[in-house]
Amino acid sequence: MKIKHTILALSLALAAGAAAAQQPAPMNPNADGIPVSKLSRLRVFADEQQMDQQSKLQYTQLLQEAKQKEALVPDSDPQVKRLRAIAARIVPFAQRWNPAAANWDWQVNLLNSDQVNAFCMPGGRIAFFSGILTKLNLSDDEVAMVMGHEIAHALREHARKRAVQSTAVSIASKLGGAALSQYLGVDPRLIDAGANVAGQLTVMKFSRGDETESDLVGIDLAARAGFDPRAGVALWQKMGAVNAQQPMEFLSTHPSGNSRIQDMQKQMPLVLPVYARARGLNVNKLPPYQATPLPKS
Repeated sequence: MKIKHTILALSLALAAGAAAAQQPAPMNPNADGIPVSKLSRLRVFADEQQMDQQSKLQYTQLLQEAKQKEALVPDSDPQVKRLRAIAARIVPFAQRWNPAAANWDWQVNLLNSDQVNAFCMPGGRIAFFSGILTKLNLSDDEVAMVMGHEIAHALREHARKRAVQSTAVSIASKLGGAALSQYLGVDPRLIDAGANVAGQLTVMKFSRGDETESDLVGIDLAARAGFDPRAGVALWQKMGAVNAQQPMEFLSTHPSGNSRIQDMQKQMPLVLPVYARARGLNVNKLPPYQATPLPKS
């Protein structure tokens, strides 16, 4: 009987907690966006100058190859001008998240490809694939969410951190596997295989954490530039509609769409006031966000 009462009490507590979580958080007009956290200490173990040089070389080669294949969209194209105009509004706020960004050689280019993708390399080298613009029919606010997210990866130096993490996980997996094999007296190859899987899942977990941080830093950057952070929610709703079949979150390097949406919605009371101030609007009188519809298939 005591066990039943305990289970009932826990169930009621969980239900109450879930109901409270669904209640909208109070809006604070004085909120100043997502709090800035320190950059990961792990990144210092990767050579910043070397990674920047590699990034510069890879980006240059990518543009050269795209130009040879006539896949590099020219500077005169309206979509290129649009992307660069959005970047020009976001970049001035990048130093809040990484002071080194003041010295970056920011570049924005568009590649003619059906891929639904975009990236920002270390040093501020940005590229969009035309597929993400056309297949999702992105508004300027939604483009800003994508761009802010990708810029955030570079600002938070996730590539440097991940390089160190991958090396550390690989070494730990091999050392742990060798010790376990000797202790159990089994074939080392079996232990190595298990250790490799465990190591890969650990790196995936690191990556999901980076994705979540980039989502939040991205909506903060966009809001300061005067783009509606609620577009981040609309963006991932569109992503979910286009990518109806996706791997389970546990086995993916990206959080699930629902998880991302929930995380962003929790932070809206912090970033909506920033957006409202940037636009000279009253945060309590903002109209609902209207997402652009997906193209008809």
